[in-house]
Amino acid sequence: MLFQTPLFFVFFAGVLALLVALPGRTSRQALLLAASYAFYGTWNWRFLGLILLSTAIDYAVGLALGRTPRRPRLLLVTSVVANLGILGVFKYFDFFARSAAELLATLGVQLHPVTLDVVLPVGISFYTFQSLSYTVDVYRGTLTPERSFLRFALYVAFFPQLVAGPIVRARDFLPQLERDGRPRGRDLAPGLFLFAVGLFKKIVLSDHVARVSDRVFEEHATMPPWIVAFGVVCYAFQIYLDFSGYSDMAIGSARILGFRIPRNFRLPYLATSPRDFWRRWHISLSTWLRDYLYIPLGGNRGSRLSTAKNLLVTMLLGGLWHGANWTFVAWGAWHGVLLGCSRRLERWPVLITWPFTFVAVLVGWILFRATSLRHAWSLVASPWSGPRIDPIALPLLPAAVAVALAVLGHLSVVIALERRVRRSDARLRALAAGALIAAAFVLSPGTTRPFIYFQF
Repeated sequence: MLFQTPLFFVFFAGVLALLVALPGRTSRQALLLAASYAFYGTWNWRFLGLILLSTAIDYAVGLALGRTPRRPRLLLVTSVVANLGILGVFKYFDFFARSAAELLATLGVQLHPVTLDVVLPVGISFYTFQSLSYTVDVYRGTLTPERSFLRFALYVAFFPQLVAGPIVRARDFLPQLERDGRPRGRDLAPGLFLFAVGLFKKIVLSDHVARVSDRVFEEHATMPPWIVAFGVVCYAFQIYLDFSGYSDMAIGSARILGFRIPRNFRLPYLATSPRDFWRRWHISLSTWLRDYLYIPLGGNRGSRLSTAKNLLVTMLLGGLWHGANWTFVAWGAWHGVLLGCSRRLERWPVLITWPFTFVAVLVGWILFRATSLRHAWSLVASPWSGPRIDPIALPLLPAAVAVALAVLGHLSVVIALERRVRRSDARLRALAAGALIAAAFVLSPGTTRPFIYFQF
């Protein structure tokens, strides 16, 4: 069930109406949990067992940790092994089996890999990290175990952000279940406006830009280098508008239901260093990796070499989290190296650090979007190996750069306008939301594209 389809509008309106009509906090929470499982079941009902299994394990581990056991680390290991084991089987088993077979083949050993060939459960990476963060926080003593299975299950499966985040911490979500659960009128206008902004980003801006980027990544060998470069810039905006659009829709729909979810993006392409970029891009994942991986590895408490190693390991695993492909590993390694150089880069003037950061991120997006490392290399090498630039088209190259800069500047203006409307009268926000939703469907390219991060 996609956010941009009429089916979701009907589903959401029904859930909202029942929430208003039902008496009692528990009944409303039960309704939201049932709606969340129904929403997830529309993708593939057979995978409901996986999310229930992960929920049950972490709920039991949390309760056991709350009883001050003699071996709390063993309980934590149980949660980590169970969650990452499920994720590993469904997402990485075939990848590592095929990679091992290819490695042995280069050594002259022919081996037919055993693969599962199972469909990847949608959203498994997101709810796994979300559930796992709960047990780690309980183990650390920074969170009290949740005793209600209903409330904990709702935290794991809450449908607005279940499929593609943002990754929500239990300490931010569970306290919100203390209130009566009835949607509040003052949340309707801001939530609807944010949802409308996200819808417009997705089906008007991102889906139209995708037509250019898809063609460039598929046919780059026959295109001049400046077109390839422009296509990479288009993909950068496609993935940003697509994912930030989904996040806005998730946060907006949760707000309508009475829940606050932290923001996930903050103008990432205005970042002036790689470290600044990760403070602005997919904030819920970057802070998760920082708190549950980078800091436990040692963070920046050791030498510069040790810090660089911790950054590299964190980003390698962060890249692998995105998908079972060596391109994602290479993308993570690239950002790990960039983060290791970030402090030195930040000493330079902004006029140097901003374009450097933007170009470095673009190179990373080539790795992220490419289907293989060979495909990525052919894109990077296209300025030297592709067709020569037509002299007539040469003046268009600086024009393309100017367009990209103008888009960046315009985007910041649009965000400022959005913030102004967000602070305005509720009636104006509701009117703006209605206009955006109508414009989104009128200007839609006509084909419904799934969100990019659904594949993770």
